[in-house]
Amino acid sequence: MAMMLDEFTRTVDVGSLPRVLHIQSGVYVEGSVYEMFGRECCLPTGEIMKIIGISTCTLTAEIEPADCEAQIVNLPLYFPGLFRIVADEAPYLSIREIAGSVRIGPEPLGHPVFRCSHDLPQADAPLRGGECFTLVSLETDGSEGYVECKVTGRDAKQHFMLKLSQQGEFYECEDDQFYTLKELAEWKMAKGRKRRVKLAQALLKKDLCFYDLPENYSGELILSPVYELQAVMKYRKDVVRIPSTLDVEVIDITDQFDSDCFPQLLSLSDIFKKPSEEFPVLAEVIEPPLHIQEEFQFLGHCKQIVIHSACSAKRILASEIRSDSQRRFLIPLSYKGRLKRRPREFPTAYDLEVAKRDKEQLHVVATRAFESQYEGLSTVFVGDQYLVQGKETSEVIYGGKRKTVEALACEKIEGKNYQSVLIPLYLDGAFVEVIHDKKQYSISEVCQRFHLPFNVKVSVRDLSVPEDTLAAVPGLCLEEEITDPYLLVSSPDLSKCWEVPVNRTFMTVQVLPRKQAARPQPYTCAAVEEISEDCYYTLRRYASATLRPPPRPPKKPKQPPPESVKLPLPKEQRSNPTGSPKCPNRALKPVIPEISDQVHEQRLSPKSEKLTAVQGAVPHVDHHEAMHENRDCEKTRVDDENDDIHDYEYIDENTIESIRTKFQNQNINNTVQTKASNSFQPWEDPCLSTL
Repeated sequence: MAMMLDEFTRTVDVGSLPRVLHIQSGVYVEGSVYEMFGRECCLPTGEIMKIIGISTCTLTAEIEPADCEAQIVNLPLYFPGLFRIVADEAPYLSIREIAGSVRIGPEPLGHPVFRCSHDLPQADAPLRGGECFTLVSLETDGSEGYVECKVTGRDAKQHFMLKLSQQGEFYECEDDQFYTLKELAEWKMAKGRKRRVKLAQALLKKDLCFYDLPENYSGELILSPVYELQAVMKYRKDVVRIPSTLDVEVIDITDQFDSDCFPQLLSLSDIFKKPSEEFPVLAEVIEPPLHIQEEFQFLGHCKQIVIHSACSAKRILASEIRSDSQRRFLIPLSYKGRLKRRPREFPTAYDLEVAKRDKEQLHVVATRAFESQYEGLSTVFVGDQYLVQGKETSEVIYGGKRKTVEALACEKIEGKNYQSVLIPLYLDGAFVEVIHDKKQYSISEVCQRFHLPFNVKVSVRDLSVPEDTLAAVPGLCLEEEITDPYLLVSSPDLSKCWEVPVNRTFMTVQVLPRKQAARPQPYTCAAVEEISEDCYYTLRRYASATLRPPPRPPKKPKQPPPESVKLPLPKEQRSNPTGSPKCPNRALKPVIPEISDQVHEQRLSPKSEKLTAVQGAVPHVDHHEAMHENRDCEKTRVDDENDDIHDYEYIDENTIESIRTKFQNQNINNTVQTKASNSFQPWEDPCLSTL
């Protein structure tokens, strides 16, 4: 039965590909030889082609602004925004309908979540109505199909099987994840349905204008895919890309035609899925990769390659240590360079507890001060050095009550002495590691002995390669170990075999028949890969987090402030009807004392280095001093209005007496300045000139 090409694209099951089509009514483009711009194909009537793949090339977004008519814009897959999915309100009436519409795969993106409006009886425990469950994979047992599911709302993940014939009203659950447009196109577009999404972040104005989106638009977008078919012609070896919107009428003749007469074009992913018995494979390169690094240049030069086997290899995901744009790398465990340790930075005490290993002592120095809110836990000052011991449970006093909290046990280094202290586990400070280890390690030794992430620098470059990319990097943060699929590929002369990444090398090959017996596999090499930012976040996005987040800090209790020490005022200043009790008279000068470094280190708190204003009998007043008075008065009013309680440090009587005497002696010489105060200019004040 003849149908339009667009109808065939929307109805065909991707799992049934390849399909052979016969063109009943072709389309001709004037001036075209056979193909235009890589996609616009001239398909004559009677042509036979084999469809080997269907993908989404763009998405159309329907916008319904409140103040104007609906408009449709085209969005490419590399659109810079992130989206949230709006759950589809229309129900699915069976598990078979879900499996035929929604993509289910091994990756986390291929695990859709649904809920049923009624109870589903199961062997272990019934699934209650409204309870969410995740579709993990499709299974077949003879003629009956099943979907493996797991309950997501319970503590224990219960797995169960649902038949494809299971009837009911199944609704899509809310999804709190963010997705790129490419991820939506590959995983979240249900067949035969439109997808509603909302922008998860505000875009720049230039991006909105470039893609014809309304400015400040925050409503829903209705996405519809525009498909592209990958086809192979009978007398061509390259892959032809055909837009599904071409006005072409086709008939599916797969059952009546021998598809083996077409060239068997495969991607590296297709080769990787072959059983191990079919290796080694001799293949002809049809479409070489566009962007390849130096080690893989033979993939673009050689017309034929030998694929020896498929494997999964470990790589270390690393980032360059720098504040601006970072470079990302995948480092094989066979890397022969030597590494030296670099200091690590820890933003919280919780990070110290995570990084502590039993094999070695963790020595850190504090680079930011922190005052503890607990009585019994130590306050951290800048420059304090600690040897981290581990997490402990301690009983402390907080707000006048005893409570049990988790703290980090450390040994504080004070000269040649060591003092056992406990610092809060929630401490939001900053620590830098002190390195005593000067040894050189291989990358495999680093992964075995130390906890990732770990900072290193290449001290001896890899001499087995002409140019070591990592040797020029000032520092590397080894973040985590990942496993990726690879193919062992060599040139026909079998000079050297390389591990070629399957997911990051896009090329098309044609498998050729073997002309000779398989020869021994040559020595295998692995290259350091520099990956893009998108690839980096794709690798890290769905990594399972095994670490608990740090505990929340306690709220600060409201306690009455301690009484400050006040100096007695002279008689002529005690009876001041205009003076405010919170802001002294303008005739009174607030004195900011100069304290020696020793007193400063002993007395001042790192969190609040505030001093009580000392009221003294000082006759001199100038504009510069009045500015300080106004600032102090305004600050006092703000503090009273907010009723915020701070921790102040107060000066003892002897210190205040010495300060008063010092300032009284200094003010003897200020009589002349007092007479000239009306002609005072702020920029002439030597105090202001030093600010």
